Amino acid sequence: MGSARLTLCTAVLAVAAFAPAAQAADGGSVSVTPSSPAAGADLTLRVTGCAGRTATAASAAFVADARLTGADGSLAGETRVRSSIEPGPYDVKITCADFQVNGRITVVAAQGATATATALATPVAPVNAGGGWTATHLSAMEPQPTGPGTGQTVTGLVLAGVAAVAVVLRRSRRSRGTG
Repeated sequence: MGSARLTLCTAVLAVAAFAPAAQAADGGSVSVTPSSPAAGADLTLRVTGCAGRTATAASAAFVADARLTGADGSLAGETRVRSSIEPGPYDVKITCADFQVNGRITVVAAQGATATATALATPVAPVNAGGGWTATHLSAMEPQPTGPGTGQTVTGLVLAGVAAVAVVLRRSRRSRGTG
């Protein structure tokens, strides 16, 4: 009688553990914009049917895993396709709190891309970093040597001389006992 109970409890636990995953897998959908991105392109992922507030989308085609956020079962996030990736199909795995969705994207060749255009690994000044006019203006200026000019040097020497005289006078007063 004990083994029948154990078998029944194990069966109930197995059904309870696997039923939500099977049920949720039918209700989710994924969309990718653009549907066929080029190498180096940004893309937006959307998933529906996810009960959590966050999900993660992973693929060998992505520069980094995309973190999807949202509410009410609709999550969205962005990532970038690797610029060095070969055109072709790549699997995408989205992991939600309550299920996992597998999809596929097809990376296409970039139009007009050449090997020399993608070979630059460092940015060329000015970098569009939000500095506006200042970044462009400062990058076009000729470098000027910085440091103290003649006026600052003379002022510094005069102040140092005054400080030295004050120290000598103070010590001479202390040695005579009048300070």
